Amino acid sequence: MEKNNQACVYILKSLSGRFYIGSTDNLERRLHQHDLGHTQTTRNMKSYKLVFKQDYSSLKLARTIERKIKNLKRKDYIEKIIKEG
Repeated sequence: MEKNNQACVYILKSLSGRFYIGSTDNLERRLHQHDLGHTQTTRNMKSYKLVFKQDYSSLKLARTIERKIKNLKRKDYIEKIIKEG
């Protein structure tokens, strides 16, 4: 998946199957922060894979979509988003 400086929503998946949903205006920088353990939630994920990225016209819109996805809570809904985009 291409990493650029456009606002986006992204989903990480750990080896144990847990998901992390986030949004940023610089995905490469944000993934580096995850690698360094700057995010409490992903600090314990040991290893993860970027499984979804969707670009948006603004960070405000990306954050709105991030909250909507997080409110779904159910793993099967999140997997459907990853599969279908």
